[in-house]
Amino acid sequence: MALIPFDDTDAAAFAATRELPRAGLERWRYAVQQHLRPRSGHTVLDLGAGTGAWANAFTDWFGVRILALEPAAAMRTRCPHRPLVGGDGTALPLRDTSLDAAWLSTMIHHVPDLDVLARELRRVLRPGAPVLIRSPFPGRHQRIALFDWFPEAVRVLDTYPGVARVRAAFTAAGFPVSTVEPVAQTTAASLAEYAAKLSRRAHTPLHLITDEEYETGLARLRVAARRPSGPVVDHLDLLVLR
Repeated sequence: MALIPFDDTDAAAFAATRELPRAGLERWRYAVQQHLRPRSGHTVLDLGAGTGAWANAFTDWFGVRILALEPAAAMRTRCPHRPLVGGDGTALPLRDTSLDAAWLSTMIHHVPDLDVLARELRRVLRPGAPVLIRSPFPGRHQRIALFDWFPEAVRVLDTYPGVARVRAAFTAAGFPVSTVEPVAQTTAASLAEYAAKLSRRAHTPLHLITDEEYETGLARLRVAARRPSGPVVDHLDLLVLR
């Protein structure tokens, strides 16, 4: 079960505010390409595909077939990418050894059982195929702007599975090699733009702090956004397991 419900309002907020311009994702394109090593005919699973932004980006960038899988019906209705199927990571509706890679973006904290997820991915991936996980991880949030303005949300982040926990689950399932690296992305052209498009319903950590904490953080951000600023650059981690 997801930490938040991802109903129609959540899905609309996610589609409106969380899909980043491609120009801000060039370092992600480079980082993923180094580990994905895409080839014609490859099939990559986008697990927890949301509204399909990454599935569309990978299709355009790498020319591979992307199979999008998303458990929330409200997200699927806003996902134009095809093929798109319902389901979740603990019971993948896919054949054994049928995939060449798996991509999981900001969804690992919604998985109820990491050990089952790891075993399912081991089942459906071909030998040597990578799992690429893009996520904020506990203790590694210092270069993510959201937590600068809403430090109370670190409390929520601390409930997410850490790098060590994810590695342990995947090692036990047959992914013995892993690397982790921070990757930069331009989240907004300025702090004013960042504040204008921020939506509480699009961010799990903001959903799960109190109303008072959210309003206090939003006030901090709005005051800071009145001053000229450069782009907002965030660093999320890329955890790669093979």
